[in-house]
Amino acid sequence: QVQLVESGGGLVQAGGSPRLSCAASGSIFSINDMAWDRQAPGKQLELAASITSYGTTNYADSVKGRCTISRDNAKNTMYLQMNSLKPEATAVYYCHAVVVLTPRSQTSYWGQGTQVTVSS
Repeated sequence: QVQLVESGGGLVQAGGSPRLSCAASGSIFSINDMAWDRQAPGKQLELAASITSYGTTNYADSVKGRCTISRDNAKNTMYLQMNSLKPEATAVYYCHAVVVLTPRSQTSYWGQGTQVTVSS
């Protein structure tokens, strides 16, 4: 089984710069794409940022310029550096990984989420 565990969330003052981490563990052959999804209060789940195993990144317009996604393939860990946060960044942030379990099978996994609350 595979587990994704997020950390780094919490209460942040506006203008703060927290870093979220997502550590994957378990029966992992390798990890393809990884992403941070987020769900703000009363809104649908949306993709915030994604990164391929080669390091190619993609950002939603709502976070572009304020967030940097990165990963350490050797540690099966992904990060989201968030900068100059505004209250509208308040959301639950979920880690998402496409995990290769064997050379012929891969499955998507999500973490339980970490709450980021930005106070004004």
